[in-house]
Amino acid sequence: MLYAILCYKDEDVVAAWSAAEDEAVMERLGQVHEQLERRGQLGPSLRLLPTTAATTLRKASEPPLVIDGPFAETKEQLLGFYVVDVADLDEALAIARDLAGANPGGAYELRPVLLYNPDPRPTAAAGVK
Repeated sequence: MLYAILCYKDEDVVAAWSAAEDEAVMERLGQVHEQLERRGQLGPSLRLLPTTAATTLRKASEPPLVIDGPFAETKEQLLGFYVVDVADLDEALAIARDLAGANPGGAYELRPVLLYNPDPRPTAAAGVK
């Protein structure tokens, strides 16, 4: 079963990290990634640029309104996500716990996902069944 693990954290905290702090977090996350790759469970994983680089299309009107940023009044922002191939929610939670150990703070939201439009490129979905 595929799960999306959505990574939320205060992006101002992340932006304030020194280069060394950022490298240390990414190294710890890399160790978790390697374990998941060895088990064939890691699908796409992305680190999103800050919300200041975002654009939102609001579709409540015609034509839709295009605005800068998400403008969500939240304490934590979506900073990235993983797609993992696991047997069940318990296994997805174990992975989220490993990720949390590598990058403490914030929150991880887990959602089961269905593969809607598989990427036809042969290497794009490596690790995702």
